[in-house]
Amino acid sequence: MEATIGLIQLNARLDKAESLKAVRRLATRISDNSIIAMPEYAMYDPTGVKAEELNRIAETMEGPWVEGLSEIARSKGSCIIGTLIERNSRGKPYNTAIILDEHGEVIASYRKTHLFDALGYRESDVFTPGERLFKPVKACGLRIGLAICFEIRFPEILRYQALNGADIVVIPSAWYTGHGKEEQYRFLAQARAHENTIWIAAPILYGSRFTGRSMVVDPLGVVTAEAGYGEKVLQARIDTRELERAREILPLLGLRRTDLYSGIG
Repeated sequence: MEATIGLIQLNARLDKAESLKAVRRLATRISDNSIIAMPEYAMYDPTGVKAEELNRIAETMEGPWVEGLSEIARSKGSCIIGTLIERNSRGKPYNTAIILDEHGEVIASYRKTHLFDALGYRESDVFTPGERLFKPVKACGLRIGLAICFEIRFPEILRYQALNGADIVVIPSAWYTGHGKEEQYRFLAQARAHENTIWIAAPILYGSRFTGRSMVVDPLGVVTAEAGYGEKVLQARIDTRELERAREILPLLGLRRTDLYSGIG
């Protein structure tokens, strides 16, 4: 199975309507009947915003942001991996990723479970963590898994996706700049792809605070496409035969000694 994936590398904004306009504009550069993926915080940059204000800005799954993504999916006959700041009636919002099919229907959602409380930042001050990992779903011919940004640092999350049949894990990200951060993302993406023999696609937010450099990594850990800097799109072909070949020559999932892992917490 082959599929085209287009990654939207979006500049961070503080206006949801402007963000949606940018997503629409960039989506026109991606082939129809493909898979379109966008970064974390594509809807709104929450940096420095208090939790109460952010929950006011947040939207439900029935709000104009998701409806706008649904319109794009229908018009292009494409599946969309979107992100939103999801309103929470009990307080702090969720950091959420969704998958829409080519008819614009939301077929899956994932609330980020591992929040970025590191390197002097506390995402948990403004977001509520999700309570379950994501099980891959089939959309536009691929079994798609999800993780969000900081979660690339947790091997267990990507391993869970691989063991549940993912062909590709899409990791919407808003990777803050800092010493060594760009290199960290690249080697983490390569390691997660290689150790699980899966495709990884990472649409990464761009701007003064965020690195950009969206990328696609093949099942042997080779970066096959990279966007560099700026607001742009990155298109790549995903071939599941590459996944099959990788697992034939490097059968890591089958060589695991699960009988030895029971003591791992």
